[in-house]
Amino acid sequence: MFNASNALLILLLILQFIFLSYIFKNYTILDYNNHKKFIKECTKRSQVTNLYKPLNNIILSIIYGSLLGDGHAEKRPNGKATRITFYQESVHKEYLLYLHFLVASLGYCNTNTPSIKTRIGKNGKIRYIIRFATWTYDNFNVIHQEWYKNKIKIVPKSIEKHLTPLALAIWVQDDGGKVSKGLKLATNSFTLEDTKFLANLLSKKYKLKTSVQSAGAPNQYIIYIHKESMETLKNIIYPYVVKSMRYKID
Repeated sequence: MFNASNALLILLLILQFIFLSYIFKNYTILDYNNHKKFIKECTKRSQVTNLYKPLNNIILSIIYGSLLGDGHAEKRPNGKATRITFYQESVHKEYLLYLHFLVASLGYCNTNTPSIKTRIGKNGKIRYIIRFATWTYDNFNVIHQEWYKNKIKIVPKSIEKHLTPLALAIWVQDDGGKVSKGLKLATNSFTLEDTKFLANLLSKKYKLKTSVQSAGAPNQYIIYIHKESMETLKNIIYPYVVKSMRYKID
């Protein structure tokens, strides 16, 4: 039965579609500085206006997609709120700035552009990374509770709801790797049970042919998306994939 609640839901979905359509049609990563004028400046915690607003599907898609990949939900032992961190090697600067633009446009992080920093990696090798974090939010505490058990990242069952095309696109850009004519998702940090759950979810929700394979190390696994499903995957996520990452699905 069509009622006021259904009408409101449809209106919200339309507004979200319009917002995303504007972002992906008008935002060119290589020219991101010219588009900062579309973001309301927010460089201090005191300027944040959405601290107590409900989380919408767009920010949840961004967060859940990132947490499947390289993102982290951080909460200090005695802290009251949680923040989400995003980072990439500097070679993927375009993609990281794309994520920053989306999150900043929604008002969840400092609008200052992230810069490249150095970090000492294994064997003393210097790594160049680019990262940013959201402001801390009480609303993010539920996300931290869902995604971490004894300080280890797990896959929450709520991913079934939040694995939208946008979330899937972010996951692929974070952790996807082209293998022959297919694609692998590096789920190495998840258990075999969680990896199988994700593979089955991709098959059920998006009709992708998947298989769970060994990552070549003890108790580490990857999800392989077979070549016959690559065109389907591309059609689902292509609008949300930056140019420098399209080689993964082309």
